Amino acid sequence: MSYYTKAKFFTSAPDIRHLKDDSGIEVAFAGRSNAGKSSALNTLTRQKNLARTSKTPGRTQLINVFELDDNLRLVDLPGYGFAKVPMATKLKWQKSLGEYLQKRKSLKGLVVLMDIRHPFKDLDQDLIHWAVDAGIPVLALLTKADKLKSGKRKAQLLMAQEAALAFMGDVTVNTFSSLNRHGLPELEQMLDKWLGRTTSDDDEAVAAE
Repeated sequence: MSYYTKAKFFTSAPDIRHLKDDSGIEVAFAGRSNAGKSSALNTLTRQKNLARTSKTPGRTQLINVFELDDNLRLVDLPGYGFAKVPMATKLKWQKSLGEYLQKRKSLKGLVVLMDIRHPFKDLDQDLIHWAVDAGIPVLALLTKADKLKSGKRKAQLLMAQEAALAFMGDVTVNTFSSLNRHGLPELEQMLDKWLGRTTSDDDEAVAAE
């Protein structure tokens, strides 16, 4: 059983000032409002409704925190870019994202989700630049990989990996599909690394069950 099935909702906050004490380790998920972020979190945790999915992109306007253990958390950051919301709200979201990335000491990794057919749009690039400037490693996750045939998917991955070099930081690119769980083991491996987990942790967890 995956460690990430343990995830449970902990709190929601409008901005960094309303979050829990800045201790332990957090890994954050961010992406455009139509990038499949909620679906990816639900697939990772094997829970259908942990992160709310909506037919109206942009409904997630809060920072949502999910607890794994006392000191380990997954954080669902507000979606950006696509939602039909007032400009003042969009600017508030962007400020909130920037503050979180630059000031949150417990943040040890950022997963930026992008539709594999439309990677590295302007706001995606801004987000990655913020993370790189703050010394945070990034996993650029190309979602909806099931929409492309194998050859096209590999070509998009290679193109994105080449584009990622321009960020001059710790930026890894992988493909992912919530529909068929393509790329899920690689996502879990990266999260394990950032959260400081080892395979022996899983062995102990199984033994305790």
